[in-house]
Amino acid sequence: MQRLATTDADFAARLAALTDWEEGLDVAVEQTVAGILADVRARGDAALLEYTARFDRLQLDSAAQLEIPRARIDAALTAIPLARREALEQAAIRVRSYHEHQRQDSWQYRDAEGNLLGQQITALDRVGIYVPGGKASYPSSVLMNALPAHVAGVGEIIMVVPAPGGELNDLVLAAAAIAGVDRIFTLGGAQAVAALTFGTATVPAVDKIVGPGNIFVATAKRQVFGRVGIDMVAGPSEILVICDGSTDPDWVAMDLFSQAEHDENAQAILLCPDAGYLERVEASIRRLLPTMERADIIRASLERRGAMVLTRDLAEAVAVSNQLAPEHLELSVADPEALLGAVRHAGAIFMGRYTSESLGDYCAGPNHVLPTSRTARFFSPLGVYDFQKRSSLIMCSEQGVQSLGRIASVLARGEQLTAHARSAEYRLK
Repeated sequence: MQRLATTDADFAARLAALTDWEEGLDVAVEQTVAGILADVRARGDAALLEYTARFDRLQLDSAAQLEIPRARIDAALTAIPLARREALEQAAIRVRSYHEHQRQDSWQYRDAEGNLLGQQITALDRVGIYVPGGKASYPSSVLMNALPAHVAGVGEIIMVVPAPGGELNDLVLAAAAIAGVDRIFTLGGAQAVAALTFGTATVPAVDKIVGPGNIFVATAKRQVFGRVGIDMVAGPSEILVICDGSTDPDWVAMDLFSQAEHDENAQAILLCPDAGYLERVEASIRRLLPTMERADIIRASLERRGAMVLTRDLAEAVAVSNQLAPEHLELSVADPEALLGAVRHAGAIFMGRYTSESLGDYCAGPNHVLPTSRTARFFSPLGVYDFQKRSSLIMCSEQGVQSLGRIASVLARGEQLTAHARSAEYRLK
């Protein structure tokens, strides 16, 4: 990991270089994805079967076989170990409970002239959830994407998950059953995004697509945005820990590992005003890293994008954090609530020494789909509000239109939009 200090003359430049992340426009990927999208739009199920055979090594006789039977989904609940089923169910209860607090209700009021104004909240009709498949197992992603949609009242939840070589993960299917997913299709890659966007004879078109995926999935989501909604285009995972120097250094080292093990481009940063503590955490990293199953990935991540930063004090640490707007922010200090008010930008804030980021990934309750790459400055975690939309309500009374109509007329004529003005004027006495 790089060692930096805020007092270094080149600190700002080094920090910017370390944290800058931009995958850039991969022209080959963009063109490949655009071709797949156009092909699926034109040929529907036939194209899906061909891409599934080519990319997932799964030969199917008909498009109907793309859909996983309900019995197979329900059977996954009994196929997984009881302890894992209970853990999924307990996590689902907590995630659902948290998101129920986010649900918004319609509202309206009448002004002094009797005009009704308000906002009507309605759920999306149908959403699509992308879930990585094969040997990868991300049941937590299923819960985090499906449960907010369910709480929002989405009419139908469609899930797509690739099955390379026909391999389906029972834990993922069990999570889908628990989270109330309606239909599941064995589709992956850009072709899955295309199917959800345009619809085929077998796969229904959706209104919004959410969920993580590789560069082809992310590129496809970016390209179809506007025809359908998307959650976000996420970059590598990030964790930033602010510590006062009193947390067990092994705990902090493992917290840094927890994100670094995702992939070589993940980022783990520790900010602390105690130089001696940074040395102790570094010693913990050296001692614990060889014990990790994904040691090579963690090592590459820490060497490429990891950092330990010596700050003047905790207030400066928070200022640096606000500049970086991290996906995950741990306030590993004695009094995290004292720092909370100064935190401006973070996807999720984990407060206190006992709150590891991993608890948020699985079972604390808040959503783990979070903004990355400094987008926490203007994006929020995935939530119920992402599956609801708002319609404005306006109903003028006969009395109210007399004043509103005159205001509208003056402004419309000022913009030289005569029809606008006259449509309002017709209603004036």
